[in-house]
Amino acid sequence: MSGPGALSGIRVVDFGHHVAGPLAAVMLADQGADVVHIDRPGVTPPADDAFFNRGKRRIALDLKDPEDLKVARDLVRRADVLIENFRPGVMDRLGLGWAESRAVNPRLVYCSMPGFAADDPRAGVPGWEGVIAAATGNCRIRAGHAPDGWDATRPTYTAIPVASNFAAFCGAFAIVAGLTARQRTGRGDRVEVPLFDAMFEAIGGSGAYPVAQGLPPDRAISSNGSGTYRCADGRYVQFNPIGATPRFLAWFLDAAGVTAWAGEGLTDRARQDRDPELRRLLHDRLTALFLTRPALEWEELANAAGVPLAAVRTLAEWLENDHALAAGQVVVVDDPELGATAMPGAAVWLSATPTLPGRPRHLPDADRADILAELADPAPVASPPTDPTSTEAEAASPAAGLPSGEGDAVAALPYAGRRVVDLTQILAGPSAGRILVEFGADVVKINSPQRRVGAHGFVNRGKRTVLVDVKSSQGQQILWRLIEDADVLTHNFPERTAERYGLGYEHVRARRPDIVYVSVSCYGYGGPWANRRGYETQGQAATGIMTRAGGDGKPAVLGPYNLLDYGTGAMAAFATAVGLYHREVTGAGQQVRTCLTQTGVYQQASLAVRTTGRTEPAGPSALGLDGWHRFYQAADQWFFLGADRHSLPVLREVPGLEQALSGLDGSDDDAVAAALEAAFRAGTAREWTDRLTAAGLGAHPVITLAELMTDPWARSRGLTVSQISEEVGEVVMPGIAIRVDGAPPRLGHPVRRPGADAREVLSRIGLADAAEALEQGWAVQMTALPPGWDNF
Repeated sequence: MSGPGALSGIRVVDFGHHVAGPLAAVMLADQGADVVHIDRPGVTPPADDAFFNRGKRRIALDLKDPEDLKVARDLVRRADVLIENFRPGVMDRLGLGWAESRAVNPRLVYCSMPGFAADDPRAGVPGWEGVIAAATGNCRIRAGHAPDGWDATRPTYTAIPVASNFAAFCGAFAIVAGLTARQRTGRGDRVEVPLFDAMFEAIGGSGAYPVAQGLPPDRAISSNGSGTYRCADGRYVQFNPIGATPRFLAWFLDAAGVTAWAGEGLTDRARQDRDPELRRLLHDRLTALFLTRPALEWEELANAAGVPLAAVRTLAEWLENDHALAAGQVVVVDDPELGATAMPGAAVWLSATPTLPGRPRHLPDADRADILAELADPAPVASPPTDPTSTEAEAASPAAGLPSGEGDAVAALPYAGRRVVDLTQILAGPSAGRILVEFGADVVKINSPQRRVGAHGFVNRGKRTVLVDVKSSQGQQILWRLIEDADVLTHNFPERTAERYGLGYEHVRARRPDIVYVSVSCYGYGGPWANRRGYETQGQAATGIMTRAGGDGKPAVLGPYNLLDYGTGAMAAFATAVGLYHREVTGAGQQVRTCLTQTGVYQQASLAVRTTGRTEPAGPSALGLDGWHRFYQAADQWFFLGADRHSLPVLREVPGLEQALSGLDGSDDDAVAAALEAAFRAGTAREWTDRLTAAGLGAHPVITLAELMTDPWARSRGLTVSQISEEVGEVVMPGIAIRVDGAPPRLGHPVRRPGADAREVLSRIGLADAAEALEQGWAVQMTALPPGWDNF
């Protein structure tokens, strides 16, 4: 089923199940890869199969049957990519592990996404989402969104598989990066993105802090009147007029006809920070104001004024939204069983290589005859791998300026020698640039001079940083010299804003035809909402995530971590990787796009196609799916149990549960939950998880973020790292979530103050002698630099 996409000709064997593996594979299939999904014989596909296996060919294989296993090995021998998300050791026992597969196919890019890594002491623990959530603290309610009187130690469960999704996003990026490196070396590699590790990408800046100050407490976003407000029709809006200036709030008050509020100091953010009563007065005034009009009217008014505000919708509403359909974020696919079915569109959009998300799934084993016929033909002879020490990557390596010994390591990375100009702000776009740094790119981060930079720290690790006024003529001179030397340009301007600056795609490719031009936004491009502004909270509100998190009550922002900002960062890195791979193969550049709302749909992809009436756990009080699969409170703290009704015989053998479960046949979930609740109170969470995991069940104590960021094992594996900041001393932050055997990603150098690399950057583009004149002309700022960690 290969097509005209950027990955046309790439053959993928998808052994994935549940979410992570199939999701990564469908992201590749939508870009034109020929994906063959391996089904288990006799298993009825769930409803979400319509999305997770669209655009793939399918064959059912019993991997315990010698003949079927031979077919699987033949597929691997001819493949470019293998994807699997079994527990560590399963593929090895089948003879399909990395060592065996590499021996017969040295060009293979092999991607594993287990719950826990093979070298993790928890490798044998089933990696259920609830288990991973407990292990990474992803089970807390976001500050400012807890119900009144909420017990902060009580966990909450979400049906959104955040860890699996992040593993898929990161895995898909790493696969394409591996294919790009293979173009130069001829060699494949092994990628591993455990779900536990992937959560460190989701944690992002929430886990970054100066040691001297410690991990800051969760803080509600409430400045400038930010919050969720009930409207005249009973619906809600999410209002978020944050930013470096109070302009969004002032624009909104003007549009709403209450400009006079500014005269009372209600738009003075500095006064709000000093005076909690003023902040409370603004919130009370806005609460009354929003009750005067319906939600959709407020949404139109605010967005016409250029203010970040979104009405809270359900996912079902977003799947029918005119903008989502026009922008391709939602497609309607003619499924062979379900008929016309709305589902997420392609994860990213590319201008020169069309995506293929509208291809319906094939049913299990539908392609057996064709696949077996292909395997009967002689396999193509692969060219022998080249010596990576003699590749152009070494010649192009940006080793100059790196600490001694880093040059060779960088030269082996997929994006060695590739230069990126990063104009993005806040979290999503900068995160993409940081990921590219980790895979070898040289990234120059541009911020505006003479103003507060805001989010800078963790997301800009490893980049060169310069403060340039890109609106001035001299600033444009600096920017264009950087672009003319760049392979990638990234920005997060709303649609047409880049064109007004003379930085639209057509402007840029006129000077650099092979540029990969990356656009990141809240709502995406091509639909009626393309010019609207928004942040994490607007993306969650529009796509239905806030409705899920709020349950039957007031909508709430989901989770303690920014699943859209950092998810979109990984998606933008994937989009860039696809663009660079296409350029590596063809020499042609193109524009690539992604956005927060598309990531919001992908975070809910497993819930987007539903044909049954099963009740989904939602809201802050949700503890799990049922009595078998949920959070429980032990004598000292909470933990998660991952089991199901078929686990009853095993649970009865767990020491301490023999009497509690006697007489129960498992048919009454409430009775099981009550029995387990009483029994678990008799021991500590660690005692119970040790007993349950010894029995082969999933279990894990709830870990706080502070515990996680200082965990010795996480530090030993580079999942949390310490660096020395020139500004604030030692800082702790998440490390690298993606593992690669042959060319491990590198940790970027510590974050510098915004603008600290100006002289070096100007020297590189031949403007060293003009540095002082450029600063005097306010085109660049090199002194009195703003802080980079001021959000702490």
